[in-house]
Amino acid sequence: MIYIKHTITFLLVLGLAFGFFSAFGQANQDEIIKTTSENVASVNAGTPGIVTLNMRFVYALAIDFLTMLVIFGFIYFPNYRNKEFMFTFFLFNIIIFIITFVLNKTSISMGAAFGLFAVFSMLRYRTEGISMKEMTYLLIAIALGLINAIGLDLLPILVFNAIFMAFIFVLDHPLVFKQEVSKTILYEKIELIKPENHTLLLEDLRTRTGFDIHRFSIVSIDFLKDATSITIYYYKKR
Repeated sequence: MIYIKHTITFLLVLGLAFGFFSAFGQANQDEIIKTTSENVASVNAGTPGIVTLNMRFVYALAIDFLTMLVIFGFIYFPNYRNKEFMFTFFLFNIIIFIITFVLNKTSISMGAAFGLFAVFSMLRYRTEGISMKEMTYLLIAIALGLINAIGLDLLPILVFNAIFMAFIFVLDHPLVFKQEVSKTILYEKIELIKPENHTLLLEDLRTRTGFDIHRFSIVSIDFLKDATSITIYYYKKR
């Protein structure tokens, strides 16, 4: 929980700071801060790129943060309770958002932004395995940061973010679909793995584990130790 609090606090402070500077800049022709960076894609290498932080940046960042909060705070976290991944999702999102916004406001081709998106989307963690679903959520966090930062008008941004939230809610929220949980266990009654004994095996697994198991799959069989590895599947209780 401490990672979530720190991440949300950081983003809120960041949003408030940008909102303040943006409001201040409205009195000065909607132009707040101009930073000069080298335009590597320009023929004239000495031509500076101008990055302007205006109200479009503020509402894009606000919509991005609120969408992330709904998807990961109210759909992902209640199901998976993984604080470390919450930290990763939010930070990946804000990194992609800021970098894409900067690239879009300079003369650098948007191909660079999509290339960066592809690089981040292919990242793999070597220290810990990541499930396919969590890799999908990571891709969603990256995609949201990219979509919200490329300079679309307010209506398309709202529509695209609403589509993300609607599909994720329908496909992964426990109010719509039951959440299936799996565990792999070591089972010693190897004689029950025969197809004709699967009903007895299922009943024994339910009795021993206390879970309302609705299906199982045999992962491996070790006849030397008279044991088998079985993955059981049951629905998470609400």
